[in-house]
Amino acid sequence: MILAPSILAADIARLEAHARAAVDAGTKWLHIDVMDGHFVPVITFGPHVVEALQPLRAEGVVLDVHLMVEQPERHLEAFARAGASIATVHVEACPHLHRTVELIKDLGMQAGVTLNPATPLVMLEEILPDVDLVLIMSVNPGAGGQAFIPQSTSKIRRARRMLNAIGSHAYLEVDGGIKPDNVAEVVAAGANVIVAGSAVFDERERSVAENIEAFRQALYLQA
Repeated sequence: MILAPSILAADIARLEAHARAAVDAGTKWLHIDVMDGHFVPVITFGPHVVEALQPLRAEGVVLDVHLMVEQPERHLEAFARAGASIATVHVEACPHLHRTVELIKDLGMQAGVTLNPATPLVMLEEILPDVDLVLIMSVNPGAGGQAFIPQSTSKIRRARRMLNAIGSHAYLEVDGGIKPDNVAEVVAAGANVIVAGSAVFDERERSVAENIEAFRQALYLQA
């Protein structure tokens, strides 16, 4: 299981320190939520934030960029230049999805596709052989701190079956409302990349390192 802390929940005034704390605690992925104020109501980060984190790639850190934007193809080159390792786009935002996935790869990034909670998995069927990552949203995109949608577990399980059926080695990532008390359920359903925001970066009770260790312990105890 790969834990990908979402910097959306980090203290923006201490972004470098929070990212460093997560990496020092053993995480090798950082999830970067890009929102444009159109596809979702909120505006968040742009390529400059990815560029600021790019030095971490020299330490083997994967910069996992989730584009919650309209017409994502217009921004892919900028994120590639900034240092994104993976660019994930929404099925709902890409009328020419295959072309967009090919552009991501041509720019030297791994290609991910994602679905909003109410979008059926069948929308991925034709593109699955071409992608490196499938992201299942377990909350509605646009804000951190939401509760996990219970029906997502079935969707994760079905997505895993779809990937296995075609022999795909794509990552199956899940984002939204995942905490130590439900992460084992998500992993058991077939996910191998877990995005967690406030459950990692909220330091009111524990440090970032202690929050990450709580995820490890939850999976260890389940096993």
